[in-house]
Amino acid sequence: MKSFGARLQHAMGHFGPVCVGIDPHPGLLESWGLTADADGLEQFAEICVEAFDGRVALVKPQVAFFETYGSAGIAVLERTIEVLRASGTLVLADAKRGDIGSTMDAYAHAWLGDGPLGADAVTVSPYLGFGSLAPALDLAAANHRGVFVLAATSNPEGAQLQRVVTGDGRSIAQTMVDQAAAGNAGAEFGSVGVVIGATLTEAPDLSALNGPILMPGVGAQGGGPENVRDLVPESMLAAAIPTASREVLRAGPEVPALRDSLSELQETFAFLQK
Repeated sequence: MKSFGARLQHAMGHFGPVCVGIDPHPGLLESWGLTADADGLEQFAEICVEAFDGRVALVKPQVAFFETYGSAGIAVLERTIEVLRASGTLVLADAKRGDIGSTMDAYAHAWLGDGPLGADAVTVSPYLGFGSLAPALDLAAANHRGVFVLAATSNPEGAQLQRVVTGDGRSIAQTMVDQAAAGNAGAEFGSVGVVIGATLTEAPDLSALNGPILMPGVGAQGGGPENVRDLVPESMLAAAIPTASREVLRAGPEVPALRDSLSELQETFAFLQK
């Protein structure tokens, strides 16, 4: 099997460099005429799968909105991941897991293993120390999966920690990017990505990453093409993956309208692959 980085790079070249989220927020369920329970969740997920499967480089279910319905919600998430991956659509579980030792190892096996929640990649938080991610990084490499490390997030609170400058003169966010880059050394295109908020005013130096740059905050949150250009160096634009959820999902619940909204987003960011 090819590495996650290679498969993602191929998908981005074919479908365009866009990730679409499946975020069954209660407000969206209501606007789609669905009930805010496990039944409404399942209908929402099924519509999203029909709309996006085989049409986008990466699909990102927001795990929290499935977890809120307990075991029934997790069962919906399992089916969503299974159907998408079975057809070859890459799935990023937006779980933002981060822990130490055997607990991190268990998270890694849950999201990057061969069990019912196994996805192509998972988001992880390095703020217990980048080294704490080793179980996820190791398993991802062994299983040809990917990991997206939170580096510079767009929430205002993030700057309190991420922009702190350490003794070596680098910000903590820059340190996370640099360590992710070390994990991609020697690869044609690495499988260790970073998360950089598209609405930031400045970003760490991404020029040496050699891996994917997930950029949430596009569309409804205010991020657009110019933000991506400002944050990502020219040499790395082809690695940028703008991601939108509400911008696309608010066009639902009709499948053709969702597909049209996705196509508009893909056209907007097609320049990244040129």
